[in-house]
Amino acid sequence: MKIGLIGTGRIGAFHAETLRSVPGVTGIVVADADTARAASLADTLGVRAATSVEEMYADGLDGVVITAATSAHASLIHQALDAGVPVFCEKPVALDVPGTRDVVARAEAGTVPVQIGFQRRFDAGYRAARAALRSGELGWLHTLRACTSDRTPPPAAYIPTSGGLFRDCSIHDFDILRWLTGREVVSVYAQGANRGASFFAAGDDVDTCAALLRFDDDTLATVTATRYNGAGHDVRLEVCGSEGARIVGLDDRAPLPSAETGLSWQRAAAPYATFMERFHDAYVTELGVFTEVAAGRTPSPCSPGEALEALYIAEACERSRRTGEPVAVADIRAAAAGGATTDV
Repeated sequence: MKIGLIGTGRIGAFHAETLRSVPGVTGIVVADADTARAASLADTLGVRAATSVEEMYADGLDGVVITAATSAHASLIHQALDAGVPVFCEKPVALDVPGTRDVVARAEAGTVPVQIGFQRRFDAGYRAARAALRSGELGWLHTLRACTSDRTPPPAAYIPTSGGLFRDCSIHDFDILRWLTGREVVSVYAQGANRGASFFAAGDDVDTCAALLRFDDDTLATVTATRYNGAGHDVRLEVCGSEGARIVGLDDRAPLPSAETGLSWQRAAAPYATFMERFHDAYVTELGVFTEVAAGRTPSPCSPGEALEALYIAEACERSRRTGEPVAVADIRAAAAGGATTDV
């Protein structure tokens, strides 16, 4: 199986290296708008670099992995579908809802599989919590508490193109909450704040946010995120039911220094520093699954349509942050389709 990879930045380089060890992958071709960067990565990994995306497809690919800039995602997905090549694309599908809906419509009208990169679905902890909940072991669900906290902020230049903290960061929580519970979010109430560098406010974004979500069965969830978590990179989920609970991300590298005394539990000396450390194994599993998707042996585990549903929640949170009012997710969906709104 020959796999193409478009975009050779940090996550692209990681995916290219991972693909070298995936069973069945016999060839890798990389491409980037920065041809020198693509050539450098190819030399490092011992793979081939194409001078353009068109040249890459001319090689005859069995699948393509898109890790380019967000602004290029939608057009690159369409290009892969034009070529009839199964595609994996890191989130988001597109910069906005209309662009995402266009990709969804195109993918659903054809037979070429598209997998969107929400790697938490492949993390062992999230999968174990989902299994416990779905088995009935936890009883009925009443509360979910999700957090995504970066240790250090991204570069200032990234913020104006990121889509904002809810769309860029918390969207992972929105996706995993839908996937884990099998339920839909019906309304949100969100707030944001800026306590750090001025470039967040200058980019019309926030560096810290919190949202209260209500699901269609009246389960409540809180979702928080920040760009400034000095203790370390922290991604956790508390799943609380009437008969039990599970906490995802509570391992010896979780950045959770306790204020209590006399505890026997000790955390590791080095907490997680980045999302790539925290989810290394999940990323590896995710790409392995994509090769099965590309080979036609399994359906896509995360379609563009599912990514769109997570984006609707993020859009609702962003609207709520700006208006200071609760927002019904149905209103976001209706507005995107050109329909009427509903009461929360």
